[in-house]
Amino acid sequence: MNETIDILIATYNGEKYLKEQLDSILGQTYENIRLIISDDYSKDRTREILKEYEQKDSRVKVHYQEQNLGYIRNFEYLLKQVENEIYMLSDQDDVWLENKVKKTLEALKNEKADLVFGDLEVVNQNLDVMYESFGDFMKLNGKIEKYINDKRLNYLYNCVTGCTIMSKKKFIEIILPIPYVSKYVAHDHWIALVLSLNGKVVYMKEKNILYRQHGNNEIGTQKISHKFEKLEEVRKLFLEVKLGIFKTYVENEKIFSEEMRNLNKKAYNYYIMLENKKNFNFKGWKIFHRLYKAEKIMYYIQNFIIMNLPFIGKGIFKIRYVILKFLGKR
Repeated sequence: MNETIDILIATYNGEKYLKEQLDSILGQTYENIRLIISDDYSKDRTREILKEYEQKDSRVKVHYQEQNLGYIRNFEYLLKQVENEIYMLSDQDDVWLENKVKKTLEALKNEKADLVFGDLEVVNQNLDVMYESFGDFMKLNGKIEKYINDKRLNYLYNCVTGCTIMSKKKFIEIILPIPYVSKYVAHDHWIALVLSLNGKVVYMKEKNILYRQHGNNEIGTQKISHKFEKLEEVRKLFLEVKLGIFKTYVENEKIFSEEMRNLNKKAYNYYIMLENKKNFNFKGWKIFHRLYKAEKIMYYIQNFIIMNLPFIGKGIFKIRYVILKFLGKR
């Protein structure tokens, strides 16, 4: 294993933690890497830092954008710069453990995988541990174990954290362009969805990243629905997310089989219909069942009540919220 690995970083106003991340990547035990960075028109000292690293390490190549693209378009730009057969994605503010590249590459080779992703150790701005497992905290590990060899891995929700991804260049032509229909289908969601439909995806339970949470993260551990006191607010968010996901799928149907295209259209119409159903609904329940039939029974029931029987769920949700708040979990 001596091939060059392209590592992609999209930067934007990242001066505070950038050096620590760059040092952790350039200090990997697997040294044959090419670090490709695209700076999204930063206004702080980020560009000054990048120029410093570009001058002192020949493995660093920086592209300086002259207007703000946004993180999805910036990662899309980076994917177009990939030259080697294997690439990785990285955030600008984490810390990679020294064997991350080596161990991820071993998993890709040994498992004959097309994409490898993994768990993370969640830390605060000072690198103190907040949660030992991102997958456990976000309740993703159960879903990953169930769907890891299935096309549904990244279908209903995003189970793949982008900064853990290692994948193969040959799939980029299918991935691009990354759709920008909804903020709920980000670059990592789309990349992993395409790979789960077209290749073999492998999950590493081992944690090789300190995933830093510091209040300014573009995407992190925040569970948005936890701040809501009313079921109506949760339902509105759930509908917004699902409408965004299925609208993206409908408008980018080429990656799906005919069967999945039909399901996507039915699901999208189902969620549109639910927007106008404020209390009770039993219409289209077969679509809901097709989408959620493989989930755990309590998850299935909770989502059915939120989406289809909010009148029944309002009181239950209020009591649950008060209890969780009393216990300090809200």
